Amino acid sequence: MIKELPKLNYAYDDLEPYIDALTMETHYTKHHQTYLDKLTTAIADTSLEDMELEDILVSPNAIPESIRTAVLNNGGGVFNHNLFWNIIGPAEGKTPSGELLAKINEMSGSFDAFVEEFTKSALSLFGSGWTWLVQGKDGKLKIMNTQNQATPLTEGYKPLLALDVWEHAYYLKYQNRRADYIANWWNVVNWDNVAKMLA
Repeated sequence: MIKELPKLNYAYDDLEPYIDALTMETHYTKHHQTYLDKLTTAIADTSLEDMELEDILVSPNAIPESIRTAVLNNGGGVFNHNLFWNIIGPAEGKTPSGELLAKINEMSGSFDAFVEEFTKSALSLFGSGWTWLVQGKDGKLKIMNTQNQATPLTEGYKPLLALDVWEHAYYLKYQNRRADYIANWWNVVNWDNVAKMLA
């Protein structure tokens, strides 16, 4: 089980001007850390302590009922953020290529159409949650939303790309302008790491 937050491969201010340093630091050291602390407390002295987080989340019904909600909420928060930090990075203006692009094109027709479809999905999400690009057991890609800290793992999907649309991910810089945050977020997606998730 994860005992500490994963180290970021970039500094808090490396995503400027798209995501500001204060948001990055607060998001990582306060919000993400709180999910990890609460997960650690929830699974203390249970058999889940020795399991990998992904293995816990793919079988939600195997989690003892007395701690299930706490584990899914906080474990989802840890997993989702671990993925989120990994698939963003300093802006390089890249786009996907190879097999990843081929699968995106198969799903949406073109990369631009995918960006439009994904953005529309993120804007349609009511309240707090995540927008995802996931891979199904059939190998095909799909865009989906989850509420709060729910993760596609529990629904049998492999997450490839995650956009955090909780207000804490953007409010310090963008206030209520979620559309501006989403539009700028595309500038910091690390498509090489997304492709590794697919592979």
